Amino acid sequence: MADLLGNILGSMEKPPSVGDKEKKLAKQRKKELEKLQAEDKKRKTEFRVKIEKEINDFINDSAKTRLKYEPMDRVYRSIVHDVAEVAGLTTFSFGERDDNRYMIVFKKEFAPTDEELAAYRSGKIIDPEEAREIYKTKAASSKEDCQISSTHEKDFVPTTNYRDKYKKLIGEDAAKDAARTLEANKQFGFVPSANKRDKRSVEEMMNDIRAKKKQKQAEESTEQPSSSTD
Repeated sequence: MADLLGNILGSMEKPPSVGDKEKKLAKQRKKELEKLQAEDKKRKTEFRVKIEKEINDFINDSAKTRLKYEPMDRVYRSIVHDVAEVAGLTTFSFGERDDNRYMIVFKKEFAPTDEELAAYRSGKIIDPEEAREIYKTKAASSKEDCQISSTHEKDFVPTTNYRDKYKKLIGEDAAKDAARTLEANKQFGFVPSANKRDKRSVEEMMNDIRAKKKQKQAEESTEQPSSSTD
């Protein structure tokens, strides 16, 4: 009888320990987490492919100047920012709360003005066609101003009149009359030939100097005392 009972008990499975239960639960949770991560990665990849197609269509559509997206999560907004930046576009996010923030993608040549950005931030809705016309008007006005400034030079207007300032010292017409009598020096930095006292040429002056030198040497040789003997 005892042997029969022992055989029965030996054939039965042992009850699982506490450690085995925790390991089984941990393994199950890991599988669920990996499944959720794979699904999330798949959703983000599909969303990026969708955004890339929309951005590409937006670039090729010359009639569109901006592309607005409905409010979305911060992670998905970062994907839109990244795709638009790679494509050479400008993006802005608007909205106070994170779950209420939406995005607008702009083409570089139709970037929003400060007034337009302020309107979006305050919650106003601007018609894209109206914004496009405003941009064209401002661009044409700016171009016209640049052309006018480049073709017309501004005349210098002095703030004071020097004649009024020195009127008590030189008189009202003294400077003007003196300017009429002045003549420009033909040889600036040198004494003009008309004002020179010596009218000789350079060769004549050199010849006179040589003659004077020879005369002086002759006089000195004659004035030397002759040697005397005792």
